[in-house]
Amino acid sequence: MNQQQFENFTASTLYCKTCKAAMPVRERLLLVLPDKEIFDYLCTGCASSVGQREVTAGDKLMALAARRRRRAAPAHQLMP
Repeated sequence: MNQQQFENFTASTLYCKTCKAAMPVRERLLLVLPDKEIFDYLCTGCASSVGQREVTAGDKLMALAARRRRRAAPAHQLMP
């Protein structure tokens, strides 16, 4: 497997202490800084904050380049 596959990912479910269960989450942009963006994960059950994620400018550029490569590659090259 390619190491870059898992460098950037977002959570869809996280443990919520308030709900005492793994709950679906939604991501909300908290802060934009010159070198990074900070996102907050909110529980969809009780709306409490259950985590954060930081995306640096370099991570955003790498993710954009990977998306462009996937779009440009023929379908037979995408599947192993």
